[in-house]
Amino acid sequence: MGNTHTSYWEVVEPFWETVDIYGSPERFIGTFSRVPRKVGHLIAAHWCQSEVCNGGFHQFFCNSTGVLAPEALEGFRAIGMLEWAALLEKAMSTFGRSYPRNREARCSLLPQAATGQRREQWDPFCGLDSKFYLDQRPTWKRAADAYAEQGDA
Repeated sequence: MGNTHTSYWEVVEPFWETVDIYGSPERFIGTFSRVPRKVGHLIAAHWCQSEVCNGGFHQFFCNSTGVLAPEALEGFRAIGMLEWAALLEKAMSTFGRSYPRNREARCSLLPQAATGQRREQWDPFCGLDSKFYLDQRPTWKRAADAYAEQGDA
């Protein structure tokens, strides 16, 4: 039996290398602006869910991927994953009113693990991570695929 629906990855893959998350925030914004809106939503949300599911919000923010948190927030909302959007928005509020796109600035504002400390003792995102994990990847893939199938945006 053939697979007739569109996978979100089919929409993202042709543009995957266009978006530069490893350079400066300005470079990211410039490259991100070159992809169609729907693709941008999917790329940003993909990066966020992938990083958070791998190592939590702390990892997402301290890695290069954190540059696209505002776009991931918009992406989750567009895709209809409002619970994840709310969790990301709450996590981003840790940084204050103005989200720092610069990686060093973000990391300098976050506590780091100290020897002998459990993650719950130093990571301000543990509770949010647990809630994010409850939905997990099957929900993400279904929502992202459904969004990818919704005609051009």
